[in-house]
Amino acid sequence: MNDQTPPRAKVLGGLTPYLQVDGAINAAEFYKRAFGAEEVFAYPPDDKGRTMHIHLYVNGSTLMLGDAYPEHGHPHQAAQGYTLQLHLGSDDIDAWWKRAVDAGCEVVTPLQVMFWGDRWGQVKDPFGVAWAMNAPVK
Repeated sequence: MNDQTPPRAKVLGGLTPYLQVDGAINAAEFYKRAFGAEEVFAYPPDDKGRTMHIHLYVNGSTLMLGDAYPEHGHPHQAAQGYTLQLHLGSDDIDAWWKRAVDAGCEVVTPLQVMFWGDRWGQVKDPFGVAWAMNAPVK
């Protein structure tokens, strides 16, 4: 490691979602407000305001994200076909849901008791990413 490279943040969990979004710095700030994310590392933005990497902790797990770099073969693609699932306690889900919606997430499926017996709902963030919340019924 050279003097320019900061130490790595610890990766939490065994599987890490890595999102490519349009506006990673803004998305990270939004995730702090909506999902209580903690930023543990970020490369500074380039001259276009993009960053190649941000490392967050959300609900005891790692979430990584970065901007698109079409000039390097990584164009922006809209989020589709996946959902980030938050597993929460029955006493926590209402507060998590309210915080996300109050921050600006769009309700896709209202929070409700589902056929498998848990409370579940889905929101979409302003960056097009689907988030679901699941908790056991009290």
